[in-house]
Parts: sequence; structure tokens; C-alpha cells
Amino acid sequence: QVQLVESGGGLVQDGGSLRLSCVASGGAFSARAMGWFRQAPGKEREFVATISGSGGNENYKASVKGRFTISRDNRKNTVYLQIDSLKPEDTAVYYCAARSTLLAGTKSDEYNYWGQGTQVTVSS
Repeated sequence: QVQLVESGGGLVQDGGSLRLSCVASGGAFSARAMGWFRQAPGKEREFVATISGSGGNENYKASVKGRFTISRDNRKNTVYLQIDSLKPEDTAVYYCAARSTLLAGTKSDEYNYWGQGTQVTVSS
């Protein structure tokens, strides 16, 4: 069983930055692609970024490219999401998710394990 614990969310001003972290336990971290999703109030959960098990392949939601950077440290069983130039529309609960495969994925139903989420609020 894989457990994921996110941290790093908070309240920031428009234009600010945050780095979200997600620590995984349960083994085989490097064999799992990881993803970040977010859910804003009243909206469906949406894909944000994904990274393959080796870290060699990344993919992003088009609207966050250039502002969001996903990375991972397989020695620390941790995946990160660096968020720069934050905008009020980035306000959401951000979720970390793990797949049972090396391949990066952009759809939520491709992921087997989910964290509890961390709140990001951007004030204008």
C-alpha cells in the first residue's frame, strides 16, 4: 500500500511562489510515475503535471507550462511541484498521485494512489 503526504501549501500573494512536496511510503517509488492534480471550489479535479518514474519525461497542463515545474528525488521518495508567478486562478487543493507504472499519465483514472491534498490560496 502506497501512502502519499503532501505539504507546502499556503496563502501567497499574486505573483508569488510555492514549492509543494509529496513524500511517498510503501516502496517501489522509482517504479511509479507521479502526478499533481488540483481541484478548485465548485470545479472538477484537473491534471496539472506528471513525471515518469525515472524523471526523464514530464508533461504539463498547457496553461501552467513555464510557471510550474515538476521534479522528483527518488532517493528521498519525494516529488515536488515548483509553482512560480502564482495567479488567483491557481487557488485550489493540490493533490499528489502515484501510478503503478513508470509511464507518466495525464488522466486521474490512471492513478492508483492519492494524497490528502494541500491547499494553495493566491490573493489578488
